[in-house]
This record gives sequence, structure tokens and C-alpha cells, in this order.
Amino acid sequence: MFAEMTIEIILIYALTGVFAGLMGGMLGLGGGIIIVPVLHYVFTKQGFEPSVVMHQAVTTSLATIIVTSVFATYEHHRKKMVSWFFVNKIAPGIFIGACLGVLVADSVSSSALRTVFGCFEILVATQIWFGLKPKPTSTEFFSPHTQKKERYTKLPEKGLFIFTGAIIGLFSTILGIGGGTLTVPFLLWLNQHMRSAVAISSACSIPIALVATITFIFVSRDNSNIFTHSIGYLYWPAALIIVMMTIFFAPIGARLAHYLPIEILKHIFAVLLMFIGVKMLI
Repeated sequence: MFAEMTIEIILIYALTGVFAGLMGGMLGLGGGIIIVPVLHYVFTKQGFEPSVVMHQAVTTSLATIIVTSVFATYEHHRKKMVSWFFVNKIAPGIFIGACLGVLVADSVSSSALRTVFGCFEILVATQIWFGLKPKPTSTEFFSPHTQKKERYTKLPEKGLFIFTGAIIGLFSTILGIGGGTLTVPFLLWLNQHMRSAVAISSACSIPIALVATITFIFVSRDNSNIFTHSIGYLYWPAALIIVMMTIFFAPIGARLAHYLPIEILKHIFAVLLMFIGVKMLI
């Protein structure tokens, strides 16, 4: 039935899910930054139409993120780490941005998407290598109760939450990622603890991936360049294999984070992302 699915290709999909799950669990990064370039490479080898190969890689990556984000959010929620207040604040913008992202991505060429993704990989690699983080926003005031200066986070207006959510949804959809690379820095700027920021980001990844995947499938339903066994841009055999591996290995990665030298792993991962980014550009 799946003549194009060789043992080698199935193994690559499985290893992609393993690696994405482990890195996601250990470093708190979404799997999209690994899954998309691998899918682009494998889809090209499988004979996908060059004009839509990047679109199919992005959509398939987003489909995997739906499932993994649901599982991750459930675990974070059980540990009471998800602030649904922030999720509800950001979500409206995310819906808008995700829909716009599909329209933008569908209107540009596969090579243009590849260039944008390559540049993004290089930026993420730089951020990880140097550990760049935004400074939290806070305001000082004198507390009559403690008789000393205290600090509190000054939350932005509703419009800024919607605008930020739209930007996160837009670029996450175009790049085929869950948005953690963009959402976490914003939450850290709002003085959220890193663990809480990752938990909120996981919850925000669900609407990004869900809306984007459904919209991508809808706009591509009549595209004659779609590869066999695809639902619109979504190549479900690859998504299924990757999801199964990611769900199993992400918790293992989270446990390994307590025993392995994370800073060294971050630098190795940054070098890998830099290499991938450069390869995507040439």
C-alpha cells in the first residue's frame, strides 16, 4: 500500500520522533525546529512535489505538535503549573495569527519558506548558545505592610496580549513550530518562572497547531501537487510515526534533564541547529 515508505524512511521518521521528544523533554524546546528540516529532507527523497514540499513539512510538523502539546499540557496541569489566565489572554491573538500564517505560507513559494526557516534556525541557535533572555518587566513601590520596597509585574494592556499572540501564531504557523521559542521569552518578560512559562507555552501550542493544521488542510484540499496518502498538506503516515515516538521519549528526556549536563547539551544542540539553518539556506 505504501510503496514509497521504505524501512529506511520509516526508521528516519521514528528516530526524528525520538530525538525531538528527548530534546523537547530535556531542553523545553518544541520538536518543530527538528521535525521540519528532517521532513523537508525526507519528503524530497520520497519524491514530493518541490513546489509544496516545505508546505507539507510544516503542516505535518504542526499536526504532530497537536498531540504532543495536549499530553505535555495535561502533565503540566496536573502539577498546577499552567496559568490559564495567561493562556486565555494570549489565545485570541494566536487564533488570528495562525489563520493569517496559513494564508501567508500558502501564498509564498516552498523555497521562500525554506529560507525563512533557515534564518530562524540560526537565530534560535544563537539564542541557545548565548543564553539570551529578556529582562523581566516590573515596577517598584513602597509597601506600607512590609515597610520596604517591593516589586510587582505590570501586565500589558489586552491589546498587547492579542498583538503578541497574533505574532506568535503567525510565525509559528509559517515555521511549523509550537511557538515555545517565541512564547517563553514573552512570558519571562512578564516575570513568569521558567517552569511556568514552559507550561503556559505548551497550552498555547495547542490552538496554534490545531488551527494551523486544520486551515492548512482546508486551503490545500484541491491542490493537485499533494503527495499520495496526504490529507491536504498533511502527510499523515509520517505524522503518526513521529507522534508515537515523541510521546514516549519526551517524558524520558524530562527525567534525563535531572542527570545530564544540560548546559553542554544546549551548546551541542545550538551547533546542530546552526548547521541545519545554514544547510536550509544553501
